[in-house]
Amino acid sequence: MLLRQNALVLIILSLLHESNCENTLARGLGDAYSWVTLGDGLTKAKETGKPLMLIIHKSWCGACKAFKPKFAGSEEAKMLSSHFIMVNSLDNEEPTDPKYAPDGGYIPRILFLDSDGHVHQEIYNKDGNPSYKFYYSDDKTVVTSMKQAIDTLGRKTMPSDEF
Repeated sequence: MLLRQNALVLIILSLLHESNCENTLARGLGDAYSWVTLGDGLTKAKETGKPLMLIIHKSWCGACKAFKPKFAGSEEAKMLSSHFIMVNSLDNEEPTDPKYAPDGGYIPRILFLDSDGHVHQEIYNKDGNPSYKFYYSDDKTVVTSMKQAIDTLGRKTMPSDEF
């Protein structure tokens, strides 16, 4: 009886530890990324001068489900993500401002914003369908756009960087 109780306690502790370690904002896109909400992300981008990368996706979307493990497993995207404020917007969190749907409301959609919150429409999936410029189906094309965003937007020099 005591052995069963100890085993049960260990199982419960293990589950609690797992749930505390999981990044609840990852939503299948990778716990290794430093995800924040859009509101927090816009604030952090302004404070740090870093550009923001926004992934808009839905829980019921087949293309989103297929994309998530590719992005989550990309070592190169993880490395490049340190140059960005990372945001993913799921389901009803999708921003309603038309600037977040520059060529339509399809999903998944990835946008790059400067630290002032302006969407840069020149950064898009150059290897994709020209009718759906911000649609990505794999990590390789995202990495290409991340590199372009770093080159284009970089990090603005903040007053504290001058000292």
